[in-house]
Amino acid sequence: MGTLSIVATPIGNLEDITLRALRTLKECDVIYAEDTRVISKLLARYEIKKPLQRLDAVTEAKKADEVIERLEAGERVAFVSDAGTPGISDPGARLVKAVRERAPSATVEAIPGASALTAALSIAGMDSNGFTFLGFLPHKKGRQTALKGIAVSELPVVLYESPHRILKLLEELAMLKLSRVTIARELTKMHEEVVSGNAEEIQAHFAAHPDAVRGEFVVIIEAKRK
Repeated sequence: MGTLSIVATPIGNLEDITLRALRTLKECDVIYAEDTRVISKLLARYEIKKPLQRLDAVTEAKKADEVIERLEAGERVAFVSDAGTPGISDPGARLVKAVRERAPSATVEAIPGASALTAALSIAGMDSNGFTFLGFLPHKKGRQTALKGIAVSELPVVLYESPHRILKLLEELAMLKLSRVTIARELTKMHEEVVSGNAEEIQAHFAAHPDAVRGEFVVIIEAKRK
């Protein structure tokens, strides 16, 4: 049986990749990627040439069959998402589950590295020994229930949000009268920014800096009311 390597890749700065990750990408037989165009930039930077196959959220279940065939043939397969650690609000979890269930003799290994979740927490200054991670909130069904749960959470809550919906989220959070919200965006990139305060203060910040409403956002919510 072969080996499936789940490889974490940089979330912005291409220097944020481990030596082990580079070695794994150099030694594998094939790389499956959420978007082959994205991984191609990283591979070109480090002069790595390997066959590439697309495996995204839509094709994950179907491509799992293909990956399992390769593992049964003894190949070393690497999987990468667009950025950060696969399976954390990104494709990868269903692939790993399929391999573990249908090819239990194959080796599944984690090649750890960058993660927007832990990067944001490390610079937020949050005083807590725990947190709840919810990923992306539902767009419609279940969203209000999730927000009500955030409002009464005893632990800080961490979310991911896109630039298209961050202002809407801030409006919703402002209605909850939370004690503190921290937003980290464009982590490890040229325009990295961390903003803390109550939701109204952060709304005012982005209203004054509309050009900052871009990139990927990590939202850390301390729900204890004032």
